[in-house]
Amino acid sequence: MASEHPRIQREKKTINAMMRIYCRDHHGSNKALCEECTTLLGYAHRRLDSCPFHERKPACKYCTEHCYSRGMRECVKTVMRYSGPRMLLRHPLLSLGHVLDKLRKVPELPKRRRS
Repeated sequence: MASEHPRIQREKKTINAMMRIYCRDHHGSNKALCEECTTLLGYAHRRLDSCPFHERKPACKYCTEHCYSRGMRECVKTVMRYSGPRMLLRHPLLSLGHVLDKLRKVPELPKRRRS
């Protein structure tokens, strides 16, 4: 998406890197992601595309609006728990961006009117 905000682009790069680390170490995929990881990554990208906070998006862990279904959220948590510490050496700039995102204040969404 050409008009995608740089914040969302960076989030996608970060989850891509985490998925590559996880898939390589757990599923033996050296070049391309396995089918399971490709599906999870596609889901994560769709969730980022529809994030109600857009460029003001906080780190998902601290978000008040959980976009992921419960099962998918657990899968992504597993990937992040494994890949997060390994990101520091392999992708230091993405890691720094993610740490800074954790410091962001979680914005409030406007209340929805019910009819």
